[in-house]
Amino acid sequence: MITTPYVPGSLLWVDLGSPDVAASADFYGALFGWDFQSQGPEAGGYGMFTLDGKIVAAAGPLMQEGAASAWTVHFHTPDADATAKAVEQAGGSIRMAPMDVFTAGRLAAFTDPTGADFAVWQPGDTRGLGAVNDPNTLCWAELHTADPERAKAFYHSVFDWQIQDMPMDGFTYTVVSPAGGGEDARQGGIMGLSDEMRQEGWTTRWRPYFEVADCDAAIGVAQENGGEVAMPPETVPGVGRMAALTDPFGASFSVITSATE
Repeated sequence: MITTPYVPGSLLWVDLGSPDVAASADFYGALFGWDFQSQGPEAGGYGMFTLDGKIVAAAGPLMQEGAASAWTVHFHTPDADATAKAVEQAGGSIRMAPMDVFTAGRLAAFTDPTGADFAVWQPGDTRGLGAVNDPNTLCWAELHTADPERAKAFYHSVFDWQIQDMPMDGFTYTVVSPAGGGEDARQGGIMGLSDEMRQEGWTTRWRPYFEVADCDAAIGVAQENGGEVAMPPETVPGVGRMAALTDPFGASFSVITSATE
């Protein structure tokens, strides 16, 4: 569960790069009930998804030629420049050097040594998402990678995450938390790409999870609006019912109806 207020290493933001921001806003509006609020021409087409007046995600146009539509997860840093150095020292690469975003904060984007893209946010006026864990908001992020051991070492080095390996049926799932956060601060997982996942076209990437009231109903709405199912719904005891989807432009994400205690 993502915790607020955000601390160093926390998952605190998620945004979508889309070839058609207006069409993407229509899709996620139908699926999650989000409203899209453009930040104006000076923001280059970037804008915020809101739910009940709170920011729950963001979206903007693709900035690089040939880039694919994708969701990007962002982690809190108190010093984006120091994190950039830590990323390089740990074997990652810089996609976008640290830069100020008006007075909102300082942003940088990276690729980890296994090939997954992510970003960091040094808060200024914008501290992070205004709502998480509630229905139709971000609740988890999961890294699928061909080299989970290297990924664990990298993110522990960069963010000092707490890492807990959990043996599952035939594989190991690694739960990650910000340093000092304890079990209540669990915010994501790391798992290896299986042969079956590779055959189905899954690649190394961070995947956001959005909480929904009814997983199966959300799948139906997504399909009605041009989305596709990448992994059919599955119920994991003690975790919840979840499914992997792609939006009309191919951006990957998951929905989950979390198990209640």
